[in-house]
Amino acid sequence: MTRPGRSFALPLLAAPLAAAALAAAALAAPPHPSTFSIAAADPDTGEVGVAVASRFFAVGSVVPFARAGAGAVATQAYANGAYGPNGLDLLALGATPAEALAALQRTDPQFERRQVGLVAPDGASISYSGPGCAAWAGGRSGPGYAVQGNILTGEPVVAAMEKAYLESRGKPLALRLLAALRAGDAAGGDSRGRQSAALLVARAKGGYGGFNDRAIDVRVDDHQDPLGELERLVGIGLVNDTWNRGWTLFTEKKFADARRFQELAAQQAERQPAVLPEVLYDLAVIRLAAGDRAGAIAAARRAIALNPKLAAQAQVDGDLAPIRGDLGRP
Repeated sequence: MTRPGRSFALPLLAAPLAAAALAAAALAAPPHPSTFSIAAADPDTGEVGVAVASRFFAVGSVVPFARAGAGAVATQAYANGAYGPNGLDLLALGATPAEALAALQRTDPQFERRQVGLVAPDGASISYSGPGCAAWAGGRSGPGYAVQGNILTGEPVVAAMEKAYLESRGKPLALRLLAALRAGDAAGGDSRGRQSAALLVARAKGGYGGFNDRAIDVRVDDHQDPLGELERLVGIGLVNDTWNRGWTLFTEKKFADARRFQELAAQQAERQPAVLPEVLYDLAVIRLAAGDRAGAIAAARRAIALNPKLAAQAQVDGDLAPIRGDLGRP
């Protein structure tokens, strides 16, 4: 990490171009996403993420940014979307959140209208609410988190979010973020009402096949109960994350480790019937690769019973070729 007081310039862009880009983003922005959000990092797991809710269409397309190894950024109020990628670039270069915020300020002529939370992978954090944000606006930050909101019913919203996050230690980051949103909403939330919500968690190799870092990335763009729907999607997202870990290890031919994650994904999926058949199908593939022929047949048969359309896939899937005759015909 850098020494306090060190000055950082925006990376990748020359300072004049960066300033012009930030100013243009401000002028082109739609009505500002007044909202409540939490940006957070779990140094133990390497996960970083953001959760946000608002009376604003598709708030997930504006506010949350996270990158494994860099950190998490929530940009809102009169949101400047360039704060996301530029803030993450600065954090990735070793800037502290305070240093990254100072660099963003130097290139943004409307900085006083912004609200932003920045968290580094090691848990260093800062929450900023400019004097130009609409009341009630403010935030709180501490090791591993930054909570902020504007046009809220009052300060109890961010206080409740902070409390819920801190009291949920030991749970997966996605569930801690969701708990903070739930608490903020229960405390009053956005004073204008509800419309959208989003949750993003990034972890190295967290995406499908390990090709990107998006471990969980779900959005509710327009809904009468956005947090209820977000909670449903996060439940599936947690299964999908475990499933992705198993499948990535399978592609790396680490079959014993792959089986451990896929067995857990199958257990989790028992509560998520929308994805259970496909999780079981891949469990069959991984069990077979790990040397458990009987277990593979059992998982494949159950997958096909739950979703008969998988029978046709099984008959042409090379990964299941050794047990194809035990599965019946489509």
